[in-house]
Amino acid sequence: MITGLDHVVILVRDLEAGNAAYGALLACQPAWRSQGDGAESVLFTLDNMSVELLAPAGAGLAADRVRAAIDASGEGLASLCFRVDDIARLHRRLERLALKPEPVATAESRDVLSGASLSWQRTRAATDATHGVRLFFLEMAGGRPQSEAKAAAPITGLDHVVVSTADPERAAALYGARLGLDMALDRSHPEWGRLMFFRCGDLIVEVAHRPGKDIPGANDSLWGVSWRVADIDATRTRMLAAGIGVSEARVGRKPGTRVASVRNGTCGVPTLLIERTPRPN
Repeated sequence: MITGLDHVVILVRDLEAGNAAYGALLACQPAWRSQGDGAESVLFTLDNMSVELLAPAGAGLAADRVRAAIDASGEGLASLCFRVDDIARLHRRLERLALKPEPVATAESRDVLSGASLSWQRTRAATDATHGVRLFFLEMAGGRPQSEAKAAAPITGLDHVVVSTADPERAAALYGARLGLDMALDRSHPEWGRLMFFRCGDLIVEVAHRPGKDIPGANDSLWGVSWRVADIDATRTRMLAAGIGVSEARVGRKPGTRVASVRNGTCGVPTLLIERTPRPN
């Protein structure tokens, strides 16, 4: 029933600054901009998902909630939103699995630049039932416009998003058995800890348990993202010219990959670039 990761939400204090940072990071134009209910947002839509930057705007409950979340945890990843093909069916499943979903609601957004509108139905699982990670689910009526590249060597899509857990068995039960994501790999390493990879459309939700992080009852948390690039050397050159700090490219843990760490310009989100060597036919 979950068909993919629709978008990730990143909270920022200043939407203009966040827009500039992610425009430079991704090398593309925002695809959507909206405002309402005490918040304003910008979306960048890539090949396989969207990034929503969300900032408080003016007064109101929504603005207060966003400001309080940023004051408590700083800017950074705030939630995951999965796309589903049948929101009513998904809601019934969440209820049966004791994830205490909110009632399904219809929402709409209007792009302040073009005047176009989008609508969807959505629900959210209770955060205590998802062990501290905010998980939303939506069924879209139509598709979003895609962001246009504005420079060479853009980021093309999301490779994986990382959830940090203190209880890997609990997390495996949530993302695998209860949400129905396909566990593609479960591996352990004395230095890295235990890593579980769950397929979600054409990207991965990675659940990581670090050595020595066994804290009974501790919440899980969103940790970081890994972006796909076609040519990591070209992307590094572009980012360095834009003032974005990037490490040297290195061989990745997965065979056939090279990776580089992004050191700034991510609004508090730990970020990795990954280049995958095409497999021979």
